[in-house]
Amino acid sequence: MSALFVAGALLSAAAATPTRAPAFADVSRRAASAREASRLPEAIRLYRQGVKLRPRWDEGWWYLATLLYDTDRYREAREAFRRFLVLKPEAGPGWALRGLCDFRVADYDNAREHIDKGLQLGIGGNADVLRVARYHQALLLVRAGQFELATHPLTLLARGEAENTGLVDAIGLMMLRMPLFPADVLDDKRDLVRRAGRAGYLHLARRGEEAGQAFADLVAAFPTQPWVHYAYGVSLLASDVPKGLAELRRETELQPEAVYPHLEIAFELLRQGDNEGAKAAGERAVTLAPGLFAAHNALGRALVELGELERGTSELETAVRLAPDSPEMHYSLVRAYTKAGRADDAARERAAFTELDRKRRAQRGEPGVDTTEDKERHPQ
Repeated sequence: MSALFVAGALLSAAAATPTRAPAFADVSRRAASAREASRLPEAIRLYRQGVKLRPRWDEGWWYLATLLYDTDRYREAREAFRRFLVLKPEAGPGWALRGLCDFRVADYDNAREHIDKGLQLGIGGNADVLRVARYHQALLLVRAGQFELATHPLTLLARGEAENTGLVDAIGLMMLRMPLFPADVLDDKRDLVRRAGRAGYLHLARRGEEAGQAFADLVAAFPTQPWVHYAYGVSLLASDVPKGLAELRRETELQPEAVYPHLEIAFELLRQGDNEGAKAAGERAVTLAPGLFAAHNALGRALVELGELERGTSELETAVRLAPDSPEMHYSLVRAYTKAGRADDAARERAAFTELDRKRRAQRGEPGVDTTEDKERHPQ
C-alpha cells in the first residue's frame, strides 16, 4: 500500500469526523464571561468542562470551587478545593475555604485542620474570608473544650467588628466554658449565654466601663452560675486587682475542684510579687491538674522566686515536657537556669524560646520578637 494512498485515506477520514469538542481557550473565555455576568449555573458548567479538558488548570478549579461554595454546594465545593490545593498547596485561602466546606458538612476534625492551615499560611487581603475563618476556628475550639485557645481569634474578632449575635454567643460559650455551638444552646440557657457573651465582647473590645457594668449585672443575675465570677475576676485584674482576686476566690468557693481560678490567682500573685501566695495557689493547681503544663509553670516560677531553685526548676522542666511548643515554658526556664548559674542550659532554652516565638508570630502575622517578662503572664 503506497504512502500516498494512506495519506489520502487519513484525509478522507478526517473530513468525515464529527465536529471537535470546543477548544480549551474558548471554554475558559466563556466560563469567565458567565462568571463575570453572574450567570452562575452556566459558569459552573463551563468551568467543569474546562477542568475536564485541562485537569491541571488551577484557575479553573479555583473558580469552580468558589462558585460551588457561593451556591451552597459544599460537598462538591470541597472536592474542587481539594483538586485546586493539589496544584497550589501553599494557597491559604483555599485551605480556609476547604475547611469551611468541611464545617458545613459536619466534618469538624477536618474543618479545624484545614482552617488552621489556611490561617497559618495566610489569607492575603481577603478580609471576608479571614473573618469567617477566624470565627469558625473559634467555634471549633469552643466545641472541643479548648477555651483558652479560642480566646485569641475571638479577641481579634471583637476588636475588628461590630457587636453581633453570632460573635456574642461564641464569646459567651467560651466564657462559660460550654463546649457547644451557638445553635445547640438550650432555650433556658440562651439569656445566660448572651449576657455573658455581651460582657465578654465589651471586655475584649476594650470598652472597659461598659464591660464592668455588664459583668456586674451578670453576676447579680446569676450569682451561683459556674465561671461567671471567674470571667468577671479576670476582666477586673487590669483595673482593680483586689476586686478581681476576690471574684476569683469566690469562684474557688463555688467550684473548689476547678483548676483555672487557682491558676489565675497564682499568675496574678506572681505579678504582684506575692510569691508565697502564688506558691500556695500553684500547688493547689498542680494537685487538681497534674497534667496541665501551666500549673507546673506557675508553681515552678513561684518556687524559683522564693529561692527553692532545685524544686522550682524541676517543675518548670515538667512544664516544658508537657508543652514543648510553648515559648513561655522555655522562657521561664531561661530565668530559672540563669538564677542557678547554668549558663549553657539557659542559652539552649533562650534559643528554643526565640525560635518558637518567631514561628508563632509568623503564623499570626505579628512582627518582631518580644522577650519581655510579660510573656510569662498567660502561658499558651
